[in-house]
Amino acid sequence: MKVCVIGLGSMGKRRIRLLRQLFPDVEIAGIDSNGDRMAAVAKEYGIDCYSSLGEIKAEIDCAFVCTSPKSHGLIIRECLEKGCHVFSEINLLSDLYEENMQLAEEKKKVLFLSSTPFYKEEMRYITEKVRQNGKPCVYQYHVGQYLPDWHPWDNLKDFFVSQKSTNGCRELLAIELPWMQNAFGAIESVRVISRKTTDLQFDFPDTYLIQIEHIGGTAGNLLVDVASRQAVRRLEILNEGLYIRWDGTPDLLYEKNIATGELEQIQTGAYIHEKGYGDFINEYAYAKEIEEFFEVIRGGQPLYSFEKDKETLRIIDEIEGTVERRKNHEQK
Repeated sequence: MKVCVIGLGSMGKRRIRLLRQLFPDVEIAGIDSNGDRMAAVAKEYGIDCYSSLGEIKAEIDCAFVCTSPKSHGLIIRECLEKGCHVFSEINLLSDLYEENMQLAEEKKKVLFLSSTPFYKEEMRYITEKVRQNGKPCVYQYHVGQYLPDWHPWDNLKDFFVSQKSTNGCRELLAIELPWMQNAFGAIESVRVISRKTTDLQFDFPDTYLIQIEHIGGTAGNLLVDVASRQAVRRLEILNEGLYIRWDGTPDLLYEKNIATGELEQIQTGAYIHEKGYGDFINEYAYAKEIEEFFEVIRGGQPLYSFEKDKETLRIIDEIEGTVERRKNHEQK
């Protein structure tokens, strides 16, 4: 099998690294418009690199789209037209969703969308426990990290999370909302407060406080920010018969044993950490979703889809739209 990875930034390199570990017999080619990046990846991983998909003469079976989200729609279409199964990183924008879903169906190709938390053992455990409990619960969830700390090796102005249409808070919401709806139920309504608390030069809020009501009665507070100087992912879930606390890594998941009164540590899954990333970045789930992609090509069903992501992006648009409407009203 021949695979190409399009976009050779940090995520593209992660996919190459994991592909080589998981499927050593797969032939990998890299694609990037940046010549220096191409040369560096070719040297580091010993693979052939090209400036465009059209330069590759051999037939490509699968493509991993790891570029900035703004370019995903057109690149996915090109890959499908070339007859490739497509693995896409999160999109943040729904450009060409309908067209590409239809094209994938016509070409009988898999169109697979990354949603990494679905593959975290912690999230699977939490989801199962919430469903087993069977009663509405409440939660508090804080996800945040100071935006310049995301990729300190990059110029922030060149990083898509500093742009309004693909901003860092929007990306955090696109990462978290899919698994949260899977665990707690579809989102029925949201109420939003936003703030700009930093002096960073970008035109979007750096903090969102979101009150969420789910169908079925569960409700929670979600705090998402790109302002916290301490990277944080902290979740508490509770009702009369359930208390779960998770502090962002596999070894920091706890559940209250109601019978004994003890707060017990729950062991979940493996921990794969790559040097240079924060301790909370666990690559185990990234590896599992690559395996899932190839399983779907063999006939399996994906845990997440472009169709479901359309609804997620609609909710995020509503969250951001609430802020924009309030801002416009205040300016009148």
